[in-house]
Order: sequence, then C-alpha cells, then structure tokens
Amino acid sequence: AASRLRLSGLCFLLQILNILLFAVFVRYSPESSPGQCPPQLNCSRRNQDSGFQEPRFQDVHIQVLLSFGLLVAFLSRYGPGKAAISILIIAFAIQWAVLIQGFFYFFLNGKIYVGAQSMVSADFCTAAVLISIGAVLGRANPVQMLLLALLEVTLCTLNEYILLSLMGVSDSGRSLTVHTFGAYFGLMVSRVLYQPHKDRRKREERQDTGYQTDVFAVVGTIYLWIFWPSFTSTSTVHDNTKNWAVLNTYFSLVASTVATLILSPVLYEESTPRMVQIQDATLAGMAVMGMAGEMLVTPFGALIAGFLVGLISPLGFRFFTPVLYSRLKIQDTCGVHNVHGLPGILGALLGTLLTLMATADTYGDRLELVFPLVAQGSRTVTDQALIQLGALPLTLLLAMLGGHITGAILKTKVLRCSPDEQYMENTVFWEVKLGNC
Repeated sequence: AASRLRLSGLCFLLQILNILLFAVFVRYSPESSPGQCPPQLNCSRRNQDSGFQEPRFQDVHIQVLLSFGLLVAFLSRYGPGKAAISILIIAFAIQWAVLIQGFFYFFLNGKIYVGAQSMVSADFCTAAVLISIGAVLGRANPVQMLLLALLEVTLCTLNEYILLSLMGVSDSGRSLTVHTFGAYFGLMVSRVLYQPHKDRRKREERQDTGYQTDVFAVVGTIYLWIFWPSFTSTSTVHDNTKNWAVLNTYFSLVASTVATLILSPVLYEESTPRMVQIQDATLAGMAVMGMAGEMLVTPFGALIAGFLVGLISPLGFRFFTPVLYSRLKIQDTCGVHNVHGLPGILGALLGTLLTLMATADTYGDRLELVFPLVAQGSRTVTDQALIQLGALPLTLLLAMLGGHITGAILKTKVLRCSPDEQYMENTVFWEVKLGNC
C-alpha cells in the first residue's frame, strides 16, 4: 500500500505542477509563415505548423510510443508492467519537455508558444529518457523512474541547446543528443544504483524467451522499420535533405540486419535467428545514421556504416557487456550500450569525417541546409568538423555527470527499498502466469 500511495502521490504532484506551469506560460503558436517569425524566437528550431510538419510529428510520436515502449518490454519478467510504466514515463516526460525546451527555444514575451515542432522536440527528449530507463530496468522502481525522467529531460535539453544552438552542431537524427546521451546517462545511473546485496537476479534475463516476449519484439521491430526513417529525418529543414536522411537510414538498416545475423549464430551457437537480435540490429543501424543521415554518405557508404555497426552490436553483447558488469558494476539490462551508445559514438565519428568532405561542389545547394555557417563563410570545413568532434566528449561528460548526480538522488534512503520491499513493489507491475512461478 505504501508503494502504491507513493507513486500515486508523486504522479499527482507532478501533474498539478505541469498544469499550473502550462496555465501560466504555454500558448499555441501563431499561424504565420517562417518569414514572419518574430526575431526574438529561434526560428531555425521553430518551423511553423503546416502540412509539412504534422505528418512528421505523427511518425515520431508513434515511434516513441510504440517502438520504444515495446522494445524495452521484451523481458518476460518485466514485459507487460514495463510497457505500462513506459507509457506513464512518456505521458509525463512529453509535458515536462514541452516546458523545459520551451524556455530555451520557443519563449517570447513571457510565454511559451507550442506547435508541431515543439512537440517533435519533446518526443526526441522523451526517447532519450526511455533509452536510459532501459539501462536501469529491474533496478529502479516507478517512483525513481519518474524522478529520473524529471531530471534527465532538463539535462538533455541543456545538452541539446549547447550543441545545436550555441555550437552549431549538425545532428538532425540525434546520434549525440538522444542515443549517446540517453545511453550513457542511464549507464551511469545504473552504476550508482549498484548494490551487491540487491543484484542477485540472474543477468541472463535478457535472454528470456517465450511467446509473449517474441510478440513484443516482433511488433516493436516492425514499427521501427516503418517509422524510424521519418524519426531520423524529422529535424531536417527542407525536403531536399529529408530524402538523403530517409534513404541513408534504410540502407544502414538493411546492412546492419544482415551483419548481425552473420555473427549471432557464430557467437551464440543458435541455428535459428531470434527476433531480439534483429531488433538490436535495427536500433544500431538507425542510431549510426543519426548525425550522418542528412549528409552525403552515398548509398554504399550507408551500407558500409550499417554493416560495421551490425557487427559491433552482437560483439558488444557477447564480450563487452560482461565486462561492464564484472569490472564496472554496470548492469545494462536492455543492452543500451550496444544498440544506442556505441552506434551513437560511431555515428558522431562518421558525421565528423563527412563534415571534412563537405564542399559546395559535392553538396551544391544542400550545403546551406546542412552546414549553414560553412555556406555563409562564417566557418571553414575544418572548424565545423572540429566542432562536430568536440560535441562527442562534451555529450559524454554531461551525460555521465548528470547520470551520477541523478543516481545519487535516486539512491537516497527515502526513495530506495529494501530487497524484500523492492521485490514486492515490482510484483505489482508484473503479470506472471501461475504455471511459470
């Protein structure tokens, strides 16, 4: 009863807080053309509501709700309950992200003006939160997850503002601000929450099988294949660069899937491919195209990048994940380091390399869309590449520092449970058949 009331009370307080802040600050954005956008607003981040934006918002929202919500629910022990908690986290994080990002990007004359673009930005930030929760699944109770979302949305927005607005980094598909930040933020929280006497669950839970878990993996992976190219290309400014992002993402996706199925039978001695392996390959192939998607990767370049990351992901699960647990005491429940963290870093390095090759001859009119400061002559290609590269350690620093602080807060006595209480609290969110007990 105490656990249920604690969650209920926190949900009540957070929702009342959101309602009050929305009442004071949030208004609908005026319907005007980008050319009439007030100079006080960051119009490069605030495309007006139009038929161009609304389908993209729908694609991103479906991607966050269904794909991410289902993909972190494939463990048989946590499946149905985790899907419910994911929806709760999404419902809160979107509201909070609209507010926090509004103060950075959509604030004018004391008001936050919301529209399709602000909702897309909120969904991006929510995706980072869901990635982080995948790293602490089974080790954090719902109250801790809500507080994690509260803190991470704030820090994720700060990181995004520094990179995209202040530094002028090109990261339309969010290799850094979503995949890398979310993965390493969650891994650091997992490290801080480590308690030897509570970590007796078998780490092989990730390999749990069953009809129900297969359904989660199948449905989530199908939605990834359908909607992730739109997710990667949503932040592009014009349709010209959107086409590159969509095509590059698809090429990376198919190559990553094939590469994973090359290694998995060798590493795990399984003759039949598992849907979870295809799911991981899909995530990795998309994450690597986050920064480079709208750049001139070329079709064969996207295939090479997808193929490499498709090999890295299963190798990470086989060899690096045990090291994370044994040496660093990081229990990465859903393997976010291998499907988001490492591919995000590889995507940032690929984007840096492609930036060095960006010239007016190769990009044509698209140079101004992808690298506006380079096209205007404010920066050289080398300067832009160094900034793209420098964004990687900065993101890692902010993610790990923020994760450490968040983990320390979540580990306070008032929020954590004893081993028995932790078990009883989590069983409220499990649905287990009697015959399987």
